This record gives sequence, C-alpha cells and structure tokens, in this order.
Amino acid sequence: MKKVTRTKLIQEGEYVAEVSVELTQTDDEWSPYLSVEEAYKLDSVREALRRGDVRSAARYGRVFTLMPVAA
Repeated sequence: MKKVTRTKLIQEGEYVAEVSVELTQTDDEWSPYLSVEEAYKLDSVREALRRGDVRSAARYGRVFTLMPVAA
C-alpha cells in the first residue's frame, strides 16, 4: 500500500478550489482511492463553495474566482 498526494479541483458556481488529497494505491481493482476523511474534506470544500463561504473553503486549499473571457 502506497500513499500519493494529488491535487483535486472542486468547482461550484463561480469558484474553484485547489485541494491536496492523499490517494491510496494498492494492487486491487479499486486503486487508487480516497480515504473517508479525504472524501469528507472534498465534500466540506464543495459545501462551503455552494454557500459562498470562501473563508471556510480556503482552510483546505487555494480558492479562485472564475471570470468569463470575451471572445
């Protein structure tokens, strides 16, 4: 069993959060996968962004605002 750190992007509305999570790699079919704690962390970030609570989401990673680009 091996732990690997990856960055996940969570988008909700006009916000995107960049969150580091730890994936577990094994030799079975479900590999790589998140632990329950890591999945809850991503859920917490997603819920905070839905509420517009950027401060809470920023506790877990960097938060960005999306702006449309004029064509």
